[in-house]
Amino acid sequence: DQGVDIKVISGDNPLTVSRVAQQAGIAGAENFVDATTLHTEAELTEAAERCTVFGRVTPDQKRQLVQVLKTNGHTVAMTGDGVNDVLALKEADCGIAMASGAQAASQVSQLVLLESNFSGLPAVVAEGRRVINNIQRSASLYLVKNLFSFTFTLAALFITLPYPLQPIQLTLIAA
Repeated sequence: DQGVDIKVISGDNPLTVSRVAQQAGIAGAENFVDATTLHTEAELTEAAERCTVFGRVTPDQKRQLVQVLKTNGHTVAMTGDGVNDVLALKEADCGIAMASGAQAASQVSQLVLLESNFSGLPAVVAEGRRVINNIQRSASLYLVKNLFSFTFTLAALFITLPYPLQPIQLTLIAA
């Protein structure tokens, strides 16, 4: 519902991971690749955009996948629970660890799922977008207020009239 694309990156057999992803209802789960067949950075880059499920992925390849997705303009959140996920969690825009997982994964992540349950993530994404939208609205109001004050200052300079607002009035406008 939030427009988030899901990619599954695992060290397990790609066919098995694909079947589990299909059962979980992940769109495009039939598009999988065995990471042991990706020998060049170009192959990895092409697979990152084309595939949804990655199997037999090494910890360094996980980090490289996150880097490729970020380079291609995506905002990347990585969830993980093991030491093998630490490099990718650190590289991601938002690292999300499971509380029941390795301590190292929890330490490098920005968010830890205390109940080790993904069901709270859609609400987290929605709340984050709501906060960002509110900040953007507040910033635009602040910009308009400053432009209004600047315009008044220029008008007072060129028309040689006294500044139309007193300092006490400016605090009321700011409020």
